[in-house]
Formats: sequence, structure tokens, C-alpha cells
Amino acid sequence: MTIFDKTKEAAEKRGMSLQDVARKAGLGINSIYAWKKRDPSITRIKAVAKVLKVSSDELLGIENADNPKIIDIEDDHVLMTFEGKPIPPDDLEIIKRLLRGAKK
Repeated sequence: MTIFDKTKEAAEKRGMSLQDVARKAGLGINSIYAWKKRDPSITRIKAVAKVLKVSSDELLGIENADNPKIIDIEDDHVLMTFEGKPIPPDDLEIIKRLLRGAKK
């Protein structure tokens, strides 16, 4: 999968178009489409990753055991499961409250 494909997939998971992502990242609205033909700069990758709430490594396809995937518990686009089953919304809210309390 190319960086363009990974970016497009991450945008779709968040219900965003590539033009929306580019705009929020401070890029030209069609600049991500250019990634089909040439690699973007690391600065552009970081800006897009921040908008999509993913790591630059994830967009680049770099897997690193020392760099765990960070998930924002407030991101409604993250599917949380336990033992392969979705967590009921009420239970998920309890888990979120417990995790928020652990941060303090």
C-alpha cells in the first residue's frame, strides 16, 4: 500500500475527503492526490498525520514495536472491542471515565 492509499484509507475511516484533510493540514486542496506520483515531504506527512490522528510512521507503513499505536479514547471512529465483541456504549463510557481518572 502506498502512502497515498494509507492516507486515503485513514481519511475515509474518519469520514473526511482528501481535500478536507489537505485543507486542515494547511496544504493545497489537491496536493494529497499528487502523492500518487511522487513522495511528499516529511513536513507534509506530519501535518496530514496530525489531522488524521495517526502517526507519521503509520502513514509511511513503518511498524515498530517500540512505537505503540496511540489511540484517543475520545475518537468516536475508533472501534473498541473486548474478546472480539463490541463494548456496549454504557460500559465504554465507564471505561473512559476510569481512564481519564488514571491520567490525573
